[in-house]
Amino acid sequence: MLQLKNVKKDYVTASETVQALKGVTITFRDKEFVSILGPSGCGKTTMLNLIGGLDHYTSGDLVINGRSTSSYRDRDWDVYRNHRVGFIFQSYNLIPHQTVLGNVELALTIAGVGKRERVERAKRALDRVGLAGQYYKKPNQLSGGQCQRVAIARALVNDPEILLADEPTGALDTVTSVQIMDLIKEISAERLVIMVTHNPELAMKYSTRIVGLRDGYIVQDTNPVTDAELAASKKLSAKERREARRAARAKKKERAKMSGFTAFRLSARNLISKKGRTTMVGLAGSIGIIGIATVLAFSAGIKGYVASMQDDMLSGNPVTIGETAYDLEALTGMLSDNEEEIKSEAGKVFINSIIKYIAKMQENTESTVIKNDLTAEYLDYITSMPEEYYAAMLLDYGIDLSGNVYTEYYDTASDEPTKVSVHSLTSMYSSILKETDFAEYASYITQLVPSFEQAPSNKDYISEQYDVIGEMADEYDEVMLVLDRDQRLSDLLLARLGYYTVDEFMGLINDITGSEDFAAGEHPEYFTHEELMGKTFTWYPNDAIFKKSTSAFALGPFKYFNNAADITSDEGVELRVVGILYTNEQTTYGCLSSGIYYTEALTEHILENSADSEIVEYMNEHGNIVSMNSSGLNIGISYSYEYTYAGEIKTGTAFLGEGLGIDDMMGAFAPGSGLGSGAGSGGAGMGGSSSIDITAMRTLTPRHLGGVDVANHVSIYPLSFDSKDLVTDYLDAWNADGALTYGDVTIERDDRTDIKYNDTLELVINLINGMIDVVSYALIAFTSISLVVSTVMIGIITYVSVVERIKEIGVIRSLGGRKKDVSRLFTAETFILGLMSGLIGVGVTFAVSAIASFIVYQLAGIPNIAALPLDQAGLMILLSVMLTLISGVMPARSAAKKDPVVALRTE
Repeated sequence: MLQLKNVKKDYVTASETVQALKGVTITFRDKEFVSILGPSGCGKTTMLNLIGGLDHYTSGDLVINGRSTSSYRDRDWDVYRNHRVGFIFQSYNLIPHQTVLGNVELALTIAGVGKRERVERAKRALDRVGLAGQYYKKPNQLSGGQCQRVAIARALVNDPEILLADEPTGALDTVTSVQIMDLIKEISAERLVIMVTHNPELAMKYSTRIVGLRDGYIVQDTNPVTDAELAASKKLSAKERREARRAARAKKKERAKMSGFTAFRLSARNLISKKGRTTMVGLAGSIGIIGIATVLAFSAGIKGYVASMQDDMLSGNPVTIGETAYDLEALTGMLSDNEEEIKSEAGKVFINSIIKYIAKMQENTESTVIKNDLTAEYLDYITSMPEEYYAAMLLDYGIDLSGNVYTEYYDTASDEPTKVSVHSLTSMYSSILKETDFAEYASYITQLVPSFEQAPSNKDYISEQYDVIGEMADEYDEVMLVLDRDQRLSDLLLARLGYYTVDEFMGLINDITGSEDFAAGEHPEYFTHEELMGKTFTWYPNDAIFKKSTSAFALGPFKYFNNAADITSDEGVELRVVGILYTNEQTTYGCLSSGIYYTEALTEHILENSADSEIVEYMNEHGNIVSMNSSGLNIGISYSYEYTYAGEIKTGTAFLGEGLGIDDMMGAFAPGSGLGSGAGSGGAGMGGSSSIDITAMRTLTPRHLGGVDVANHVSIYPLSFDSKDLVTDYLDAWNADGALTYGDVTIERDDRTDIKYNDTLELVINLINGMIDVVSYALIAFTSISLVVSTVMIGIITYVSVVERIKEIGVIRSLGGRKKDVSRLFTAETFILGLMSGLIGVGVTFAVSAIASFIVYQLAGIPNIAALPLDQAGLMILLSVMLTLISGVMPARSAAKKDPVVALRTE
């Protein structure tokens, strides 16, 4: 039985306390139809809400089946409303975005009933109230009577013990009211039905008991429960007690909980029912995500492009170890250490010391340059590096072949080719260029167009980057020409190698400069592959081209034979051009620059034949040979040549200096230049006013001539940018503390000097990526403003949704839904909005990225300039969801705190 014992209910407002019930005591039978009558404001609906657990009494007690509810917690009330009570409301209170079947199912869903059983029971309830076949209509497609039948079916679907009806026919016409009352009358035969109504005739016709209320008191009860009935209800048979215990155990297992999926489904249907607004909210919420995701897409795309070039660039920027290196930390300190306090005082002019500045710069510059001692032990350690760390390694011994390699060319004085050293041609063309308007650049020919260089020894590594016409040089007597990125060779390189005649070179200068001093003539615009590969060169050992001499003309201990006709030795090695290389389509930056390359085998041959040469032994004993010094000693090595200038054949004399073409070579022309009486003959044709800058003269060392078998420069080509760390870690191990062991060798720390290597590409890549990150962070910070605005907007939209769905909140609570379930309902809605905004933002970003990448690729040939990584796309979606969830916390919590009674009254 249901009992109210001296129940009072007060409503406290800001100005007064209203007593809705002033001490109601009444007992209801398990099966009867009770109508509560009374004027408006007498407490009828309050009493109904207290019985239904929607509201709680101020004092007194509500006893349900002998159990006091004074100790009920929120969970107990939720279970009570879901399993013991069913509500029929005057205004139906159906959820508009749910179907008829969905509205009825909701109570079962909160009760945790499985889907199949839930659907079957909901359909049976609808069939019972006469709505068979109307399952999938929406409430706005039904009449008022049909809506009330849906409400009755919803109230009955959980088979409650008590059915509470608040003015169930108040919004219906007479005919429909009779139909509804007949249905409720039928239901009252099975359970307790308590109906609140203003219509005494309706109550008299259908009720088995009428209770009158006035001013918060019961003033009428037509069929009260007697003491005998109450006593009898307490005396149960053994069987009834067993059934009661079984029912009690079953009730303990009863639950009232809305699942997350149900909350998600309800919110999704609500958003779909307002798809126009939902779409606009999703688009607005995605603006911030689009901004940040687009920045990330371009950042990742540019970094991806840089990364795609890394391995390619790595071949052109290997890790290098030389006799000198730069301390980047010291360099950074130098750049930030040049500021000093500027003094200022009225009436005084302080001195800005340029000399002090120069001295400071000199000191800083010297501190940034590190001298490396590349010992044989260190080079042994380098060459012992595991081969899986790198693709190729190049040991450079500082050899300059231009003085030892001879090539044929045609001069203006003969129809027969003349065979001279590449260095001779270089000096000759350099002196010719000094007569042009760009004379100051003549000394830089060897730097602009180096001649012979050694190629890395790994042919496979080179072949991965280059297509080959002919074959790859492999033997010591084979060389190969490497074209530039546009498959060209420079004119100066071709001139140095003897592919041009002197007249053709003069014609080239005339064509470019328009100078009348140089005779106009034909010059080739191209060379065929056959012409390029048909060229041969000859390398002569030192003893063949440097001869000791005491003559005045030699001006030094040795005479240099620049013309092969003067060389009597037959030990020369003919170098054949066996291949022409050009970068393939997959390679942008190859390991070889444009020029002519020889093999490691030739380097070994040169080292083997040069160590015991006379000039190397002389320099090892007496020191390096200087091309010119103030004492007039060791004046160096001279040679003569002829050329045409202003239409006349002239003779010039040049001196062999350091680097044989690697450094600025100093040419000396004209008598009276300070070289002495044997300086040269016929030099007056150069104008007679030239003189040698003694300070610019260079030193010839054994290393230049292949007389040192310890490399002074090492280039290491890692397999990839990632594997480069293995190389640098290996190099760093030499500088680490403690003993170093590799192979069978152990070197103590005291026996090792630090060696600094250069990793230019790492510095450049880190600098580029750092700049990209800085710009990206700045743009993200800027676009985050729109993200904050979007978040606030979604919070406002969620609050508006709470306001719009207050009645739905009341319905859910009346069906046993918890406060947590209501909160979860709106949390699910913000989750969906956040997910939708994130997906739209990411989708738009992908579209923008694709369009931008297509345009950039068409304009610049750079692929995927904007590419949002999938992990960052997921992060953006997650960020959107998290921010919207945060923005929806307050509205969701406010929804959960809504009073269900107030919520149900809200229109």
